[in-house]
Amino acid sequence: MRSAVDRSVSAQMEDIANEQREISDEKREEALRQTRVANEMRLRSEQERMNALEAEKNAVASEKKAVEASTVAEKQRQFAEQQQKVAEQQQQLAEHQRIQAEFSKRKADTLSYIALGRSLGSISTIQAQAGNEDIANQLSYASYLYTSRYGGDIYYPAVFQSLMRSSQSKVSWSEHPGAVMNIEHYPGMDNGLVSVSNYGEILLSERRGNRLKTTILYNNSKYDFRDVLVDRNSGNIYAVSRTGHLVIILKDLKTVYTIVLDKIEHPMRLHDISENNLLVIGEQAFGLIDLKRMILRNTKQLPFRIILGSRKEGLPLIFDDKGMMHLVRGIENYDSQKVPVEGTVTAYCESKNTGIEAYGMSDGTIWITDKKGNKQKLIGHLSRISKMKLNGRRLFSASYDGSVNLWVADNEKVEPMTLVETGNWIMHFTFDASKNSFWLGDAKGNLTAVNISVPLMVETIRKKLKRNLTQEEWNYFIGQDVPYEKFIGSQGKEASR
Repeated sequence: MRSAVDRSVSAQMEDIANEQREISDEKREEALRQTRVANEMRLRSEQERMNALEAEKNAVASEKKAVEASTVAEKQRQFAEQQQKVAEQQQQLAEHQRIQAEFSKRKADTLSYIALGRSLGSISTIQAQAGNEDIANQLSYASYLYTSRYGGDIYYPAVFQSLMRSSQSKVSWSEHPGAVMNIEHYPGMDNGLVSVSNYGEILLSERRGNRLKTTILYNNSKYDFRDVLVDRNSGNIYAVSRTGHLVIILKDLKTVYTIVLDKIEHPMRLHDISENNLLVIGEQAFGLIDLKRMILRNTKQLPFRIILGSRKEGLPLIFDDKGMMHLVRGIENYDSQKVPVEGTVTAYCESKNTGIEAYGMSDGTIWITDKKGNKQKLIGHLSRISKMKLNGRRLFSASYDGSVNLWVADNEKVEPMTLVETGNWIMHFTFDASKNSFWLGDAKGNLTAVNISVPLMVETIRKKLKRNLTQEEWNYFIGQDVPYEKFIGSQGKEASR
């Protein structure tokens, strides 16, 4: 039984062993199968890796080609842009050259027409001297037309002088028996002025066209008037005589007061320093006039002799015989400094806008100075400078040589242009309120009005033109190369081109 049991157990154990072996075989076969699968996956992975490497290689090659293509494209783009820039520069250069050519042509045309204008001004003067007034007026007008149209200088001597001559800008009247020492405009009268002479006259004159209506306000041949001042507010007239007298004519032009200027030797200038006070300047003293009380209030003796009285910065400016000038702030207060030029100063003026100062000398020379102290000597007059006025950078000067000159300080070389020649000593001149004309007085007692307004002169000349130039006259005087044009139309107005 035990043996049977053992065999049964042994058989069971063998069955279990067989089962175990079968299981083991199944596992081994599964392991082999997994191994084969793993090998296949490894091979597949290796192939994929190789494919990935190949793809990467291809991608790198493609990227390289793309970069190279991009570089080539960029270079081509840059080259194209460079070519475009070159083309644009060439176009700009061509345009610039075209503009330059047009500018050069316009400049040449401009200079040609400006030169033509100056030439016509000179020819106009020659024709006038020959008695050909009609042609002279035509050419004077043409001279102005071409000069102004092409931006030339209207104040060029040949042009300006032909305009003055053709417009007959100067009109003279003999009113005083003695030398006209000073002129002042009378308020309330557009063309009214007060003039005084060294023969003791005070005249009120009013211009009406080419006529002068004159009223004698005061006449005493014992007096030698040297200066006159018209109060713009009250209308009173003050005239100082070298004999030591101040004559006051009230606004009614009938009431006259005379103040004796004691202790003021040879009075020469008047200055309004306040509403109720008038400063009288003599050769060696100041005097203060109380205008309310009509008396000489006090005087101030000076340690020098005064040779000229003028005005600067609205204050009296005096020059002495020792080369000094003094800015008077009050009868007891004046600032002194050395005159910046050598010689005897006989006239002075300033321009507040430009800072230019002008000193007229006894020998006929003029010095102009600027704010920086630069000095320039002007030579043009033959004798003593009697009066000067600055209008911006244009200087007007009068002299005992009988002429009034215009100097343009803007020019690099300042040369005189003679506006008026009288043949008499010019003692004084002044502008009218509009500065379109000025009045001058000479040693023969003449009052002269001179129009210096270019528009007024041109209008006067245009009204004198009765016809247009013929084609033959145009070709002869102006030239065949200049397009013909009419200066007046059928209605007598300036024609357009």
